[in-house]
Amino acid sequence: MSFTRESLLTLEAYAKARPAMREQVMAAKKLRRVFLNEHVVLIFENALLIHYQIQEMLRVEKIFEEDGIRHEFDSFAPLVPDGSNLKATMQIEYADDAQRKKMLALLKGIEDRVWMRVAGFEPVFAIADEDIERENAEKTAAVHFLRFEFTAPMIAALKAGAALGVGVDHPHCQAVIDPLADAVRAALCEDFESGL
Repeated sequence: MSFTRESLLTLEAYAKARPAMREQVMAAKKLRRVFLNEHVVLIFENALLIHYQIQEMLRVEKIFEEDGIRHEFDSFAPLVPDGSNLKATMQIEYADDAQRKKMLALLKGIEDRVWMRVAGFEPVFAIADEDIERENAEKTAAVHFLRFEFTAPMIAALKAGAALGVGVDHPHCQAVIDPLADAVRAALCEDFESGL
């Protein structure tokens, strides 16, 4: 999918396209959502998912003026992989407020301890929150934006069928999914073919 400011639909056009687009996005998300454990999930973003998020934001906020549309596009566009990386939104989810507060304090630094590994290569650790700092002296945030930058040999190995794994190595959160399911791996590998 080509993802540019010009690819965004008017509010009227989106109202017509929304049901089909939502169905397509929900199907794509099934292959792009990876649970590291019951509380930490990675959603690997792509042009389709980000396009949908922007369209939904414009719809909900009833934004139709060019400055507003441009602002939303500029805010979300950096989350689209650009050919040499995978980008993910990491969500830390606890239903109980007290437990969430406790765990966000314990999980400080988790965003820098998430990794991906192409079989035969060293792990690639996430580059986190490049837009703004999402952690303070007391706690980490419940949402982080991660970028995993891959070398050309890693990408070539993935395209040739190498396994792909993901995990987190933090004192209060350890998880490994290696390898990812073939369908998930195939969906993520598509991100190396595209970009803005």
